[in-house]
Amino acid sequence: MPANILSELLETTAPANPYALFSAWYLDAESAELPEPSAMTLATVGADGAPSARMVLMRGFDERGFVFYTNYQSRKAGELAANPRAALVLYWAQLERQIRVEGAVEAVSADESDAYFRTRPFGHKLGAHASPQSQVIADRAFLEARLQQLLEQFGEEDDVPRPAHWGGYRVVPHTIEFWQGKKNRLHDRLRYRRAGEGWLIERLAP
Repeated sequence: MPANILSELLETTAPANPYALFSAWYLDAESAELPEPSAMTLATVGADGAPSARMVLMRGFDERGFVFYTNYQSRKAGELAANPRAALVLYWAQLERQIRVEGAVEAVSADESDAYFRTRPFGHKLGAHASPQSQVIADRAFLEARLQQLLEQFGEEDDVPRPAHWGGYRVVPHTIEFWQGKKNRLHDRLRYRRAGEGWLIERLAP
């Protein structure tokens, strides 16, 4: 376990910027060699007001927000079109840590999506073309046939272009909450809330 795991999470010593704390915690999660430290729950709400949630992978973060990629024709994309707000949860059980993010959602630029798509493995690029994500399909053979067609089209080349229906979203937070497990279930919870150009830090009861 990383040596810099915090025994306490105190508002008196927490950084003023939540991204500094997120970066430190994420580095701890990576150093702990967890199976998938970038995995996060993405919760959205559709036009009918019904919530839905699924796991996605965080593929970047900075002071603009948290980025993930998906099919723009998927269920989540349709819900974000109807209600461009979302919540994220990252949970690292071995470290007794959880981070919750809430905020607005925006599409990343085409250039940013292109740049990330170029870094994906060849098979993942083909998968983005092959899968009509969230749509009902007849059977597994449908996907295998589409993949075979793409293999014949692109061969084993690594220059597969990004499909127009695939790209990134950025969750731009107005709230980020950090949870640190403690004894007797008296956990530490610090919530950062946007306050003008800065952040207000609040302690929440566990």
